[in-house]
Amino acid sequence: MAVTYHPGELAVQERMGQADIAQRVGRMIRADIPAAAAEFLAAQPMVVVAAADAAGRLWASPLIGPAGFARAVGERTIVVDALPVPGDPLVESLRATGHLGMIALQPQRRRRMRVNGVSEPTPAGLRITTDQVYSNCPKYISRRGIEEWSDSGAVTVRRATELDPEQQRALGAADTFFIASADPDGNADASHRGGNPGFLQVLSPTRLRWPDYRGNSMFMTLGNIAADPRCGLLVLDWRTGATLQLTGTAEITWDEATFTTGAQCSIDFTLTEVVEISGATPLRWSEPELSPVNP
Repeated sequence: MAVTYHPGELAVQERMGQADIAQRVGRMIRADIPAAAAEFLAAQPMVVVAAADAAGRLWASPLIGPAGFARAVGERTIVVDALPVPGDPLVESLRATGHLGMIALQPQRRRRMRVNGVSEPTPAGLRITTDQVYSNCPKYISRRGIEEWSDSGAVTVRRATELDPEQQRALGAADTFFIASADPDGNADASHRGGNPGFLQVLSPTRLRWPDYRGNSMFMTLGNIAADPRCGLLVLDWRTGATLQLTGTAEITWDEATFTTGAQCSIDFTLTEVVEISGATPLRWSEPELSPVNP
């Protein structure tokens, strides 16, 4: 049975002329966890989760562990034996029951799967009851391999309300980021965006813009933004294990003058807070092999 889309998703699908495709593609979404998805998830050392903090702001955060730390333990149950590092904006939120989005990305093979459901705390991390489980295509994923696990040492946290020049440089050089959004009922979703370095444009210390390239035609992220502007971004420093987490609001821009090559539309993001954490993850990745389908 095809997924039931909310009004924001339906509006974007219609505007893009892809409503029929979205209905067909939506049939792959299921509440239970297929065996192939369970096997894929159990092999990953990192997942990214999306949720709201106590103030209702959306954030995306990495969770790290050895293979098997995130695993299916039932037809609709996933256990994650990890929590964010101290200082992460979702530390407190993930200690309470609430809706959560999750994406597991395997850069080595350009594979990803997404999960949405209800999370409750466990002594070691989280237990998620799944509402939606599905895979995405390999488009726009930069290929990377893990070179080592490194002792991250002391975790340091910096918070600000605008980007400093070094943070702006890091964002402008990124080929990958993760995005947290939410539907009209506040149900969070985690997704991935990729492109050539420079696709994430820094317009000012508080404003970013990125293109939306054609994907699975469901427009879950854009549909969420159309219905609820709250948004969070996560940018990893794949070489050092540092993270930049941004929260704010996003708006879809249909003005073709803002489009870059290959874009269906643009998204303008206004930052309200940035959190920079050094030593957020022990994973050290190789230099990227950019996706051959990047515009």
